[in-house]
Amino acid sequence: MTHRFACRVYYEDTDLGGIVYYANYLKFIERARSEWVRDLGIDQLAMKAAGTVFAVRRIEADYLSPARFDDLLTVETAVVERSPARIVLDQTVLRDGPLFRARVTLVCMGTGGRPTRLPPVLRDM
Repeated sequence: MTHRFACRVYYEDTDLGGIVYYANYLKFIERARSEWVRDLGIDQLAMKAAGTVFAVRRIEADYLSPARFDDLLTVETAVVERSPARIVLDQTVLRDGPLFRARVTLVCMGTGGRPTRLPPVLRDM
């Protein structure tokens, strides 16, 4: 199952040339992951109150083509691998084709920064 999230490029996302500043792609995919988790029915505030949070452990990123001010982008998120305490996602930012691709490894962390099991909805996908 691929999750899709739409976002617009605002002036604040760009550099002086009107091109999206490279680090802002990480913000776009973070927002998409947050919406994906919300759409799965996971309440991250309740998770945090219970002592568990998601953390990015690893990210591999490829910048393919620039996005520009006022572009309407789509971020696609797909699960490619999972274990009881880790999930690997492929995330792609698209306009008319792929602009940015990332492979993101997420882990659940408990109190004290120790790994803990993923929520059941993610383990059982």
